Amino acid sequence: MSDETKKDSVSEDLARLFGVTPEELIRLFDLSEEQLMELDEVEFRARTRERCHHTMEIPTYESAYFNTPLPADQTATIEKMLRVWDKRGFSHDLVEYRFATTILGFAKKRIAGEPVDLSAYEPKRLTPDEQAAFDCVLYERRSIRQWNLKRHVDDALIDKVLKAGLWGPHGCNLQSVRYMVIREDAEPGLFEGSDVPGGPIHIVVMQDKRCYQANPLMPEFNILLDCGAATQNIVLAVHAYGLGGCWLTFSDVMRERFVRHFSIPDHFNVVTYVDIGWPDQSPCPIWRCEVEEAVVYRSSGRPQK
Repeated sequence: MSDETKKDSVSEDLARLFGVTPEELIRLFDLSEEQLMELDEVEFRARTRERCHHTMEIPTYESAYFNTPLPADQTATIEKMLRVWDKRGFSHDLVEYRFATTILGFAKKRIAGEPVDLSAYEPKRLTPDEQAAFDCVLYERRSIRQWNLKRHVDDALIDKVLKAGLWGPHGCNLQSVRYMVIREDAEPGLFEGSDVPGGPIHIVVMQDKRCYQANPLMPEFNILLDCGAATQNIVLAVHAYGLGGCWLTFSDVMRERFVRHFSIPDHFNVVTYVDIGWPDQSPCPIWRCEVEEAVVYRSSGRPQK
């Protein structure tokens, strides 16, 4: 099977998966340089992330792993995106450019039939003591509802928590998560309506919907999962760094009040928030059901020889 035939087959498979025609798939994702020049900056950067992920990163890693050839034009989409990047005058220091050029270097090696050494990127494996510390983060985390308001939480510590949220998994590498950090003493009463006494700091987790224009076929539940993954990282980081936190949700009244107060533009979706601060209580853990009860089906794998 030729490279062109393979690509046609892949396009047809993807189109069938998403319930569109191959022509519609091309129209949505294969934009011309002129069209890319006209995009909003947020969408263009999101498209750069998404296209790098799908058209180059995944096939390059597969080629490196199986030592299979990578087609000579596999880099064409990203090279087009980077040409537009420079035409638009965007900085080479931005994360999308640095990531794309790194993967582009790997891809060119595979096209030339050269090996790609990824050993420098191998994740650090936890020692038994570090695994025990990870267990502590997971199983000792509590939802805190009372706070030591005399202790100030520095912005540097808050930023560590926010960074943890940004490192949560995110569908198609679109990176839509955005934050607002509200100190209760600066905006008193804005979060009234919750059943939890307001923490000294409210981390509002939002999503920039313009990022999803880079993949208009993204299922709606995937979008919410992106935000959930970020927020889960946040509550774990809060505990790991010695703070207390409580993951909360907006009522419709609270959300409307919040959006109106800050004149939040329509392209931001206000999803959820986490109250954080120094804890002033030690609640009993809420015991969970056992794994055996939670697993409703488990396939039997073949025993290894």
